[in-house]
Amino acid sequence: MADVDFPEPDVLPETIEPATLKTRIDDGDAVTILDVRMSGEYDEWHIDGESVETTNVPYYEFLDEDIGEDVFESLPEDEQITVVCAKGKASEYIAGVLAKEGYDAVNVADGMNGWASIYEAVELEGYDGAGTVFQYQRPSSGCLGYLVVDGDEAAVIDPLRAFTDRYLDDAQAHDAELVYALDTHVHADHVSGIRALAEAGVEAVLPAAAIDRGVEDAEKLTAGSDGDVFTVGDVEIEAIHTPGHTTGMTSYLVGERLLATGDGLFVESVARPDLEAGDEGAEDAAKQLYETLQERILPLADDVLIAGGHTSEAADTAPDGTYTAPLGELREEMDALSMSESEFVQAVLADMPPRPANYEAIIATNLGQNAIDDAEAFTLELGPNNCAASQDSLAGD
Repeated sequence: MADVDFPEPDVLPETIEPATLKTRIDDGDAVTILDVRMSGEYDEWHIDGESVETTNVPYYEFLDEDIGEDVFESLPEDEQITVVCAKGKASEYIAGVLAKEGYDAVNVADGMNGWASIYEAVELEGYDGAGTVFQYQRPSSGCLGYLVVDGDEAAVIDPLRAFTDRYLDDAQAHDAELVYALDTHVHADHVSGIRALAEAGVEAVLPAAAIDRGVEDAEKLTAGSDGDVFTVGDVEIEAIHTPGHTTGMTSYLVGERLLATGDGLFVESVARPDLEAGDEGAEDAAKQLYETLQERILPLADDVLIAGGHTSEAADTAPDGTYTAPLGELREEMDALSMSESEFVQAVLADMPPRPANYEAIIATNLGQNAIDDAEAFTLELGPNNCAASQDSLAGD
């Protein structure tokens, strides 16, 4: 959205915090959202949910002194209208315009930037290994991460730069010191937090095969190799090389009971193979992913929890509210895990979603080649992750 100097509304609307809006949606409350960003921004990503009705009317349609009647005709008169924009200023003005016209309108504080700042930690009740594991959930993008705590030590898997302080604070809240920050691979959808955590004294780990892609500040990082074990209290976290999504993709087996798979296997799909390899190398990468699934992941016990690095609208939560599932359950329900190699490759390459926004710049940043500040990093990763292959051809019924 272009910068516009919006006047103060004649009627100052009520404001709803993004976290409060998220709670209402999670509770199944009916929510009507008016998104006033440009249509292209709205189409790329917007707030959604089973109980959400959303309408897109670009902000400029409300700036004329004589607003067209068709604008108001698209809005319900008997429901509260939750107005959202990019940063909260345009939506404040427009919610005020609607309030003056007699509508029950509220403004989402800080807009979609505020929505992207929601980051929740949910304990994995299905994990029965040593220590405690929490799943971080970022609803705006579907990014997932993990905090492993045992005794006075903790580790975070796939941290986001935007939430560096959160990981340190959460570890401290559990009377633990954050000793490791482990990335599963060079991410293409968000800016990694391992470097910021390294500056705070945490040992930052990136798979050796990922470093081989051209990481420029490798001296700041620990190279993790297949079979390496990182100990947190009494919990052992084993690195398992699981290439396919990228050549460096590495999963972490936590306490022999949970596999943090990064972007390899999700509870609703498998990884897309083209973000490192490109279109020309996607077929070979898909074959590599098939081999990884068949030889490195599926041989694990049925009761090992699969905990991916992302989720999507197609995913169902476990009873504890996390996006996790026992491997045996996925083996039975996900068609992709029982396909032949040729069927798998064909299905993975079919109808892949758009690549993540700004993915090339994000990859360069995560390779240490692109120095940006925190505000630029936050803006760069706004939007959906799109790191999975299409669920339509891979998931079960």
